Amino acid sequence: MKIKEIIANRKTTVSFEVFPPKQWDKIEKTKAVVDEMAKSKPAFMSVTYGAAGTTSGFTSEIAREIMEQGITPLAHLTCLTSTREKIRSVVNGMAADGVENILALRGDIPEGFEFPDDQYYEHAYQLIEEIHSLGDFCVGGACYPEVHPESPNRVEDIAHLKEKVDCGLDFLTSQMFFDNNVFYNFRELCAVKGIDVPIVAGIMPIVTASTLNRTVKLSGCSLPVKFEKIVERFGDDNDAMKQAGIIYASEQIIDLMANGVNNFHIYSMNKPDVAARIVDCISEIIDG
Repeated sequence: MKIKEIIANRKTTVSFEVFPPKQWDKIEKTKAVVDEMAKSKPAFMSVTYGAAGTTSGFTSEIAREIMEQGITPLAHLTCLTSTREKIRSVVNGMAADGVENILALRGDIPEGFEFPDDQYYEHAYQLIEEIHSLGDFCVGGACYPEVHPESPNRVEDIAHLKEKVDCGLDFLTSQMFFDNNVFYNFRELCAVKGIDVPIVAGIMPIVTASTLNRTVKLSGCSLPVKFEKIVERFGDDNDAMKQAGIIYASEQIIDLMANGVNNFHIYSMNKPDVAARIVDCISEIIDG
């Protein structure tokens, strides 16, 4: 089923993310993660894609496992360091496997990388157009409530986002954020600029202090004082930090729902118990 139809037909959606292993001998362990996460009945599950297509085969394998569990898969696809021929092969393979949904991403630029020739994509909108030319896919894209790290300012960032949407995106999934006001401001600006596709709010449950340090470094997310205080108080106690992180993520979702947001993507980091506990915290709220 296409994700745009899932979003249109449900009052609320909660989805999870899973990432494939880097070695084939770990694939069964990741499949077990998928099977456990499926018990929480997510609206769909996304599966990430390694840089330069290094895990493309694993991504497809995990996508098939998601389908076997009766869940709709969303396959990530990054294009920056893959040739057009490679991308076409991967997309055609996804179609053959029955994958209908692709999250089109440019990918991070490796240090010192230069585009060899015109057989490579420089921008996500080029990948979006390519995917649509290859089949009847539902295509999603990423957005940054706190501005893309490479954008000089919000105005240029939103202009590039609008360009991507106009190339045929069916929905957007946001990068993580920890201050809901950041998301509300972003949502309003998107509406002003005519970006009218559904925006799925990306929620990252921080369950260890070390995860927070890596997350902030990679994403550049700002942290509200409230959350900093939580980490300061509970960061040295693993069990307490895990519970506090799950509660904080759950409270984010509750507040977002109260303000008209209905679609949530949990960056679950291959932790089925964390995903399940968040769903348990909000089960009656989502169904209400």
